[in-house]
Amino acid sequence: MTDAQAIAQQLGGVKLDDEWLQAEIARLRSKSIVPLEQVKKLHEWLDGKRKARQSCRVVGESRTGKTVACDAYRLRHKPLKEIGRPPIVPVVYIEPNQKCTSKDLFKEIIEYLNFRATKGTVSDFRGRAMEVLKGYGVEMLIIDEADRLKSETFADVRDIYDKLGIAVVLVGTDRLDAVMKRDEQVYNRFRACHRFEKLSGDDFKKTVKAWEDNILKLPVPSNLISKAMLGILISATEGYIGRLDEILREAAIRSLSRGLKKIDKAVLQEAAREYK
Repeated sequence: MTDAQAIAQQLGGVKLDDEWLQAEIARLRSKSIVPLEQVKKLHEWLDGKRKARQSCRVVGESRTGKTVACDAYRLRHKPLKEIGRPPIVPVVYIEPNQKCTSKDLFKEIIEYLNFRATKGTVSDFRGRAMEVLKGYGVEMLIIDEADRLKSETFADVRDIYDKLGIAVVLVGTDRLDAVMKRDEQVYNRFRACHRFEKLSGDDFKKTVKAWEDNILKLPVPSNLISKAMLGILISATEGYIGRLDEILREAAIRSLSRGLKKIDKAVLQEAAREYK
């Protein structure tokens, strides 16, 4: 082999390694759903509410995983398509904007179901939203960040439940309860509540293990459930699954970028230190 061939081969190897690294970083940045026990319990609870057409609330602190779990429920109940007929959409999931008015809410629903929201009055949008919800056989409407709804918008949310018999799920933090209690009629319709808690004990350990096996998937096991590594994660995350996800993905990307095949203690400490 000539010197030129040797150099070309080395450069080719560098390019290949760089392509692999970029692909791994892109994978680690992408959204992933892990079948956790607390998610399974929520989905079973939502199944019961959807079958009974009972409205309810899902409440918990920020970063506890409510949004991912609720969106995963939507993905489990994809639209059913049949030639010549409108699709059946069992679950609609929307995340309204700040200070969401009734018109904004109905516009979100209409557009989620792939209809273009044209100009019109609140009454026009209300009628169109009710029409498409009924026509597409919607069984459950999940409204995430529901504390963004303006107080008067809750009356229309109540009407969707009352008039169409759709199970409406309001998702939010404890701020949601404070807003809803201003209207007793609204609050009474959403009494049933599932609380999303922070992780602790064996649940935390199982979640870390699931993250290492199903999301990180590094070339060499990092043994993140060892006493030392687990201690770092417990201290930094305080049981918030969103924070755990961020730290582990960041630590994995830093490790690969430095030529490591696993997360070592020093890299984990470095990533975790930023969250204290």
